[in-house]
Amino acid sequence: MSQIRGKAVSGLARLSRSGSSPAQWLNAASYSIRRYSAAAVSGTPLPLEGYRVLDMTRVLAGPYCTQILGDLGAEVIKIEHPTRGDDTRAWGPPYAKYKPESGREGPGESAYFLGANRNKKSLGLSFQHQGGVDILHKLAAKCDILVENYLPGTLKKYSMDYESLRKINPGLIYASITGYGQTGPYSNRAGYDVMVEAEFGLMHITGSRDGPPVKVGVAVTDLTTGLYTSNSIMAALLSRARTGKGQHIDVALSDCQTATLANIASSSLISGKKDSGRWGTAHPSIVPYRAFKTKDGDILIGGGNDRLFGVLCDGIGKPHWKDDAKFKTNADRVAHRNELEAEIEAITQQKTTQEWLEVFEGSGMPYAAINDVQGTLNHSHTKARDMVIEIDHEYCGPIKMVNTPVKYSETQPIVRTPPPVLGQHTDEILSEHLGLSEADIATLKDQGVVR
Repeated sequence: MSQIRGKAVSGLARLSRSGSSPAQWLNAASYSIRRYSAAAVSGTPLPLEGYRVLDMTRVLAGPYCTQILGDLGAEVIKIEHPTRGDDTRAWGPPYAKYKPESGREGPGESAYFLGANRNKKSLGLSFQHQGGVDILHKLAAKCDILVENYLPGTLKKYSMDYESLRKINPGLIYASITGYGQTGPYSNRAGYDVMVEAEFGLMHITGSRDGPPVKVGVAVTDLTTGLYTSNSIMAALLSRARTGKGQHIDVALSDCQTATLANIASSSLISGKKDSGRWGTAHPSIVPYRAFKTKDGDILIGGGNDRLFGVLCDGIGKPHWKDDAKFKTNADRVAHRNELEAEIEAITQQKTTQEWLEVFEGSGMPYAAINDVQGTLNHSHTKARDMVIEIDHEYCGPIKMVNTPVKYSETQPIVRTPPPVLGQHTDEILSEHLGLSEADIATLKDQGVVR
């Protein structure tokens, strides 16, 4: 897929302000903002076509949320520190290296940043200058959604808090993503995924049965928080369509982590007892339901009910187990877990993983190889579902990315633009959105307001 730049302009009035100072143009009464047309790319307007997002987030939970909105067609303006940018720009290696002819120096664009910032425009801007704050106010007045992940109260001193902005844009949907929320005893504590995993239960139930607690292999709490936030924003848009009013959405990693304990939390609430701890790949209430060693790796097997257990017994050459009193029902199998699992693993180690996959193919029993990440990205099913795409990055050349996962029959989200380099769209946003001249922008850059 090639890089596609949207050029559709709706009501753009480009004003020439060559002789005006930054203060004069920021006080101008009228200006208009270009709206990107996803319809020009996909042929059909995407679900969030026409909505504009002011993205004041960094790292993962917030950028993941706004990337989802961008994939769905929203115009996302990412505000970044003018010299450092998003923290994850420095989180490498690996990096997508710059092309020799790109004119850019350094190791390249970090893979971490590339994974959460496509379909966005980058505006390098400093809050420390009043001119920068004024630009933010002008943009916020014309945006539908603002997403930020600063500690509670941080943005108030710039009048960028919800109460300040709702006065200039009553329809603004303002989403705040924090570690612990806007209220509560931990509200002023910085929150990071691994700390929240630890304190709010997930780490305690993750890891091998007799091993120490471990974090999940990806920052899953950040990701679920980003998903909850994007979903909540779209619900708020539906509410605004009825009422005309925006609202403040308070999203905490700690709350999202607690919610995603799901059935484990429900069991603890209903029983009133301590949870059963870590189970590795096994299940506390179903046997057999875990990974078993093979001759060359591992295979995950799910005998989730008596019928499926029978399928497993036939597949491994032990049909008589179906009538064994120790294994006849799931309750029996749970009671004799250690014996049964040891018996199964003694058999699975006699064949390779691929041989067992062929044995169970078409049987109806859940089973799976345990693949590494490269195995996943090169998996035949991953390719068939178009989950890895290639897009042309202006400065790095072709780069591969994980595609948006949901398939739509009419309005399929697409990667319209690659993740931006720092400040890539500063001139575009300031000129086309706010009507600044080249001289205005040059002055702001000289003052360190923007990059």
